[in-house]
Amino acid sequence: MDIDIGTVLELTVGPVAQGGHCVARLPEGQVVFVRHALPGERVRAVVTERRRGYLRADAVEVLEASPDRVEEPCRYAKPGRCGGCDWQHATPDAQHELKAAVVRELLTRIGGLSELEVEDLRVRVEPLPDGPLGWRTRVQYAVDDAGRPGFRRHRSHDIIPIDRCLIADPRIQEAPVTDRTWPVRGGGVEVVATTGGDLTIFTRPRGGRQVRLVSGPRIVRERAVGREWRIDATGFWQVHPAAPDALAEAVLGFLKPQPGERAWDLYGGAGLFAAALAPVLGPKGRVTIVESDPRGVTAARKNLADLPQVHVAPGDVAAVIANPRWRSVDLVVLDPPRAGVGREVVESVTDRKPRAIAYVSCDPAAFARDVATFADRAYRLTALRAFDAFPMTQHVECVGLLEPTSP
Repeated sequence: MDIDIGTVLELTVGPVAQGGHCVARLPEGQVVFVRHALPGERVRAVVTERRRGYLRADAVEVLEASPDRVEEPCRYAKPGRCGGCDWQHATPDAQHELKAAVVRELLTRIGGLSELEVEDLRVRVEPLPDGPLGWRTRVQYAVDDAGRPGFRRHRSHDIIPIDRCLIADPRIQEAPVTDRTWPVRGGGVEVVATTGGDLTIFTRPRGGRQVRLVSGPRIVRERAVGREWRIDATGFWQVHPAAPDALAEAVLGFLKPQPGERAWDLYGGAGLFAAALAPVLGPKGRVTIVESDPRGVTAARKNLADLPQVHVAPGDVAAVIANPRWRSVDLVVLDPPRAGVGREVVESVTDRKPRAIAYVSCDPAAFARDVATFADRAYRLTALRAFDAFPMTQHVECVGLLEPTSP
C-alpha cells in the first residue's frame, strides 16, 4: 500500500528501537518508526519519510498516553523542530529503561547473545549527577543562511534557530551566541564550558577544520580522576561533566589491575584511562596509549608527563597494534569512536591474549557488533555497566568487560 508523506495514521505504539523512536505496525504489517511516542501509547502520527519496507512518522497527537509521559521542558523538542533530544517527553526513569531495552535488544539481535546471557548481565542504565537538564558542556550550533545559530531537524539539513538549549550547561545558555548572527553561514559556532571553569567560543567554517577563536582560552582545563587536565578546546572530551570519573571507575572495577601488569589504552585521547590505571600498576607496570588525533597525543604527553610508566604511541590503532613487536599485554582498554573497533582491531587484540578487555562505547549497535566478533575470537562479554551520559537523548554510554572463554 502506497502511503504519501504527510498522511496521518492512527497507530498503537509498540516497543522502543534504536534511534530514538518506537515501532508500530499498520494492519497489513508494514513497520512504522514513530518519534515523539512511547511504548503502549495510541497516537496520530504524520508520515515524514517513505523507505523500502518501512515508514517514519512523528506523533502529533496522543490519544492514549503512557503513564511515563511528561510535558517536554523545551519548546523546541517537538515534532518537526530540533532533532537533538529524543526523549524529553518521558520521565528520567522511563528514559533509563528505554535505553536499557535498546541495549538488551541489540546484544541479542546483533551481539549474538542468548536471552539468558543478556538477562545474566542485568542491564540497567545508571543516572549521572547534574541531569537531566543543564549538563552538556560542549555544544555545536549550526548556522543557517541568515547567520542564525540553531540545531538541525531530525534527519534533515534544515536548521531551526533557537534562543536557548535547556540541556546545555547554564554557562553555555548565557553565553553570547544565540542572540546574534554569525558570519559563518553553513558552518558552526561551538561553545565549551569546562569543569575547570573555562568558557571558550569558536567558529568553524562550512566543511572546514580550521577554527577561529572568538573568546576564551584555546587550551582549557578539565578535572577528572583526581587530576587537572589541559586540553585543546577543539579536541575530544566527554560532554557530561560526571562521565570521565564514572567511566574510569567502571573500567578499573572491571579490569582489576595488578601491580606490574602491562596495559594498552587504545583510542586513548588525552589519556584518561591511562591516568587511572598507572598508579595501580605501579612503577614496574606500563601503560601504552595509542591515539591518532595530534591534539590527543599532545594532551596525553603533557598531562601525563609525571607518570613514567605511561607511553604514548601516535598513529592509527589498527596499524600500530598490527606491528608484531607489540607482543604481550595483560589489560586492554578500548574507547573507539562511534563506528566501533572492527574485526582487524579485534583480531590484533585477541592475538595477544590479554586476561581482560574493557570496552567503552557510545554506540550500542557498534558495541554489539564488536561483541559478536570478540565471541568469534573466544572472548565473551561477562559484565556490563551502562550510564545515562546523554540525558534526554537516545544515546547511552556502555562499559563492557570481555574475558577469554577459557583460561
